[in-house]
Amino acid sequence: MRKSLLPVLVLSIVLPVGLAAQYFPERGDWETRTPEQVGMDPAGIAAAVAHALASENTGNARDQEFAHQTSFAREPYGEGVGPFKVREGPAGLIVKDGYIIAEWGDTRRVDMTYSVSKSFLSTTVGLIWEDGLIASVDDEVRPYMGPIGVPPGDGEAGVDRDGFGKPDPTSLFESEHNRQITWDDLLRQTSNWAGTLWGKPDWADRPDRDPTTWLTKERAEPGTVYEYNDTRVNLLALAATNVVRRPLPAVLRQGIMDPIGASPTWRWHGYENSWITLDGRRVQAVSGGGHWGGGMFISARDQARFGLFTLHSGNWNGEQLLAEEWFGWSRTPGPANGSYGFMNFMLNLPNADGQKRYPSAPDSAWAHLGNGTNMIYCDPENNLVVVARWISGREIDPLLKLIIESVGAR
Repeated sequence: MRKSLLPVLVLSIVLPVGLAAQYFPERGDWETRTPEQVGMDPAGIAAAVAHALASENTGNARDQEFAHQTSFAREPYGEGVGPFKVREGPAGLIVKDGYIIAEWGDTRRVDMTYSVSKSFLSTTVGLIWEDGLIASVDDEVRPYMGPIGVPPGDGEAGVDRDGFGKPDPTSLFESEHNRQITWDDLLRQTSNWAGTLWGKPDWADRPDRDPTTWLTKERAEPGTVYEYNDTRVNLLALAATNVVRRPLPAVLRQGIMDPIGASPTWRWHGYENSWITLDGRRVQAVSGGGHWGGGMFISARDQARFGLFTLHSGNWNGEQLLAEEWFGWSRTPGPANGSYGFMNFMLNLPNADGQKRYPSAPDSAWAHLGNGTNMIYCDPENNLVVVARWISGREIDPLLKLIIESVGAR
């Protein structure tokens, strides 16, 4: 069996000592402080808020179903199969030492968060692992899977990959290629799984511009090539649901969202056709993003609570809700992508050319990112969490620069 590089790489990001000494908000209440009270420059924070409000991503239509029709829907098999929502304008907040020091827009409004959903998914898998239902992330997924009744046409591609193959709707990890896939491969988006799930072939997500490659592209060995692919993310959600035998939103709510005081307004959706039968009950397998609709629908304030939870490696006011070890892995880059941990921990480590995702931010920072842009930025060096929604991607680093330069600048 292939072994991951986790024991070797887990020390690659060292967090500052003493970060846990801070305020944690109670359910339904979140104390605010002025920038001056937490040692930040008020003029810099005011400029950051003004910048966020002026930097709406106008390329993303507020009607998210229309936005889908003008983007992902143009892919093969790109029709939406999950719910969409009309969004409002930019919204976000800045959290320093646990306190809210600035807000803009409606931070209690529930909106789609797209691929930030992936971080909720990987965290839920962490809960299942900690409960002992997954012995090791290095384990192959196949031995954990019982037969699953997915819709006709779903399943693995035929071994000969002639046309669309002959999918077996009860088997997802039986082909010579797919049986090698580990939980770590799925968590890092390096599985290269071959098949169709919920009517979406793996090759149809962000396909090559040359259609002749769609069915003929050679499969790389699992764990060796990174590919951002929502079909395979949804496969992880389905596999995790199969193991825990409960809806994943219920697992997340009990293990994380209720203990961190999240509001009752968030919802984690699947697709209209992503229903399976477990123990005689109909259960919806959720989506790991809004690529075809669905995914996590959540407020900016609840996003910030989740960011504070990951900033402190799963510790919430002295209670370890998820093992710190899991967050060490989550923040450790895999061998196939030096800036990606477990989904969707987007790391700020320099690449081979010394370039970082956010040049103004420290190497130890990471972001949970989704289309829109939806961002939960976590910065242990400055004890910051920043949520910015519906902001142009190119304006994120200027926003972070204003905030970070305000720390200790009063």
